[in-house]
Amino acid sequence: MLQGILIILAFVAVAALMMTKKIPTLLALPLMAVLICVIAGVPMVATDADGNAIGWLATVFEAGTVRMGSAIMAVIFGAWLGQLMNKTGVTETIIKKSAELGGDRPFVVTMIMVVACAILFTTLSGLGSIIMVGSIILPILISVGVPAASAACIFLMAFTTGLACNIANWKTFASIFSLDVAQIQSFEIYLMIASAVATIALVIVEFKRNGIKFAFSAPAEDVPETKQLSGVRGGLAMLTPLIPIVLVAVFKCPVTVAFTVGIIWCLVFTAKGFSKAMNMLAKTCYDGVTDSGPAVILMVGIGILFLAVTNATVKEVLNPFLLAVTPKSMITYIIFFAVLAPLALYRGPMNMFGLGSGIAALIIGLGTMNPLAVMAAFLAAERIQCGADPTNTQNVWTANFCEVDVNTCTKKMLPYLWIVSIVGVILGAVLYF
Repeated sequence: MLQGILIILAFVAVAALMMTKKIPTLLALPLMAVLICVIAGVPMVATDADGNAIGWLATVFEAGTVRMGSAIMAVIFGAWLGQLMNKTGVTETIIKKSAELGGDRPFVVTMIMVVACAILFTTLSGLGSIIMVGSIILPILISVGVPAASAACIFLMAFTTGLACNIANWKTFASIFSLDVAQIQSFEIYLMIASAVATIALVIVEFKRNGIKFAFSAPAEDVPETKQLSGVRGGLAMLTPLIPIVLVAVFKCPVTVAFTVGIIWCLVFTAKGFSKAMNMLAKTCYDGVTDSGPAVILMVGIGILFLAVTNATVKEVLNPFLLAVTPKSMITYIIFFAVLAPLALYRGPMNMFGLGSGIAALIIGLGTMNPLAVMAAFLAAERIQCGADPTNTQNVWTANFCEVDVNTCTKKMLPYLWIVSIVGVILGAVLYF
């Protein structure tokens, strides 16, 4: 009993350190894992009767660094494709062509920007892509009369919508929940639809609240010039973000293979000679690895924490506590996870890129709840984390670019994203509980 209490206190203490930014998440997760093992009495170095290592140094820390290996490679290849799209002008062309479709109608321009942004982030990821896309979309929105704070929130909501169908994320969540990518995909589609509806609602409310006309002649002198592709090859290159999605969702292609095909597709229709194409391929590969670095390090920490909380000794200590608080019926499941969804903010206990990955593993380990129901609850809460968490690098950059307070964006988006989370929890209860 005492060990269980100490582990809970360790969770709270490390969470507080993360929320107050005393230590970064990439250090907090391995630290949490080590503390849990030590408190639970897992030996640092030990072997069983057959000579197999059972100490936490080997079975948790060492093994945890590669626990998310396949997801890490998916993130790297996805970032590679994203960098290639940015460098070859595919990203800029999609956004610029989309803006031209809206003409002098601010609402239409805004909605087209939302769609373009969402489609791009089904493939793109990383702060580099956020900066590339945001540097083009945000000035367009502001130039047609959208206030800076509203433009920031619209951009982040569109990003959140697209990320629900980001196949690198599907692979990451599949690794965390020990499920198939297809199972993650089937539920994320629902969350994408709910996020899209919430984004449209936000746009309409912001237009009415700020008195923006739905159609007028809007100057666009401040929209940055972009490198555009043209012709049939340009049109085919603009299909790049859809290629991996179709391969994974329709043809059940492995994620890394799908990204590789997307890279080849983009290169074929944008290359201006073999030598230049090879140089571009190499450069974007290096840039992709750099861009995905923070996510990779975070996944290493998630892998270590996952193996710590699923260790047999740790589970034996924590199971009594979890059995006492885990929902036992559909109604309590809905109430419990709907109310706690905002704890995905500030790397809290519902945050899949913070403490949530470990807690989800613990709940699944109890065997009292369908793993798909656990997945649904945590992915529903992830909607709040993805769009509204002020500790996200994309939120900080977007707020700074628009010269607004990052917490202002959180307050404006939270009601919409919380409703999306509640819808997700209810769907999870109906489908899986």
